[in-house]
Amino acid sequence: MEYIKVFWEHDLEDEPTSILYEVNTENERLAERSIDIFRDGRTKNIPDLYAGVIEITPIPTVEEFHSGTYGEAFHACQITKEEFEKIWEGLLC
Repeated sequence: MEYIKVFWEHDLEDEPTSILYEVNTENERLAERSIDIFRDGRTKNIPDLYAGVIEITPIPTVEEFHSGTYGEAFHACQITKEEFEKIWEGLLC
C-alpha cells in the first residue's frame, strides 16, 4: 500500500482542499479508501471510491501529480499509514 495526500488549490466552497488516498500498488494503483478534507476542517471518509462510478481510474503517483499532467492546482506528497489511519478515525486533521 502507498498513502498519498493531494493538495487541491481552488476557491470552490463545497469541494475538498486535500484528499488522502490509500493506494493498492499491487492492484493497478486503485484506491482502497480515501478521505476528503475540507477548508473548514471537516473530513469525509470514503470506504469505496469507485461505488457508482462508470469508469475506474488508477491514482497517479506523487511524481505524476507534480508533472503538471493534472494541472497546476494539484500537488501531492506521501504520508504514512499511521497518519492516514488517525485521520480516518477522526483523531487528527
